[in-house]
Amino acid sequence: MNMIEAVKAVFSKYATFEGRAQRSEYWWFVLFNLIVSILLNILAPGHGQGMGGGLLGMIWSLATLLPSLAVGARRLHDTDRSGWWLLIGLVPLVGLIVLIVFFASRGTTGSNRFGPDPLAA
Repeated sequence: MNMIEAVKAVFSKYATFEGRAQRSEYWWFVLFNLIVSILLNILAPGHGQGMGGGLLGMIWSLATLLPSLAVGARRLHDTDRSGWWLLIGLVPLVGLIVLIVFFASRGTTGSNRFGPDPLAA
C-alpha cells in the first residue's frame, strides 16, 4: 500500500471504527497528515494567535480528527487490542510511547475478533 492508497482508504472509512488497518495504512496516513500540517504552518502561519497554521490549520485538524481516531482504533484492532487503548495517549509521555509500540507492532496473522487479516486480501 502506498501513500495515495492509504489516504484514500482512511478517508473512505472516515468514521469507521470497526475492522482492521495494516501498518502501512496507518503510518502513510500519519506521514500525509504531518506533511499537510507542516505545509499549512508554512503557507498560512497563525498571526499572533499563538499557534501555527491559523484558521486553515484548525480546519484541517478538525477535518482529520475522526479519521485519525478511526484509523488508530483499526490499527489497534489489527494487533488484537481494543480501540479504547487510544485513551492511554492521555497519559503524558508514557502513553505516547506505549501507543507508538502498539502501532508499530505486527498485526495478528489470520482473523481475530475484529475481522479478517487485511494483508490476506
